[in-house]
Amino acid sequence: MLKKFTVIALLFTFFFSVVGCKNDVLPKPSSYLRLDYPEAEYITHKGHCPFEFDVNSKAIVKEDKGCGYSITYPKMKATIYLTYKPVSNNMNKLLRDAQKLTYEHVIKADDILEQPYINPDKKVYGMFYQVDGNAATNSQFYATDSIKHFVTGSVYFYAKPNFDSIMPAASYIKNDMQRLMETLKWK
Repeated sequence: MLKKFTVIALLFTFFFSVVGCKNDVLPKPSSYLRLDYPEAEYITHKGHCPFEFDVNSKAIVKEDKGCGYSITYPKMKATIYLTYKPVSNNMNKLLRDAQKLTYEHVIKADDILEQPYINPDKKVYGMFYQVDGNAATNSQFYATDSIKHFVTGSVYFYAKPNFDSIMPAASYIKNDMQRLMETLKWK
């Protein structure tokens, strides 16, 4: 009986080793992470502050104290922060502070691109900054009418700043920030 069991066990072992072991190596196809974001649809936000702007309808707008805003993108784990300051003989300080905020990221940034914005019809003048690299913020701007109003904006992600990973979301939100700045209108 033991002999019969040993022979059966050897046959099963042989059968499974022949059938079960294959050396077919199949290469895995190369792939990329695909992040699809919805087409941006913009609505005009008119709050209690002395300015209005277009914002992505998918974003959540919260008015903060002092005429600031938090524009949150929950699916991208990002927030655009807007800060409003009235101008009263402090234009140089406001400009210096806005530029200093951007250039504090020069340590981690690979490059900082400046894009001036001038719209004399709406009396909106400013600068849009695109910060490339592993900086805490990838886009910032300031806008003013040079007489009464000064607005700064910056985007922050709730993730470690690894630019390669957040690049699709950063690009999407950068476009929203540019739209926000270009549609800024003083009341």
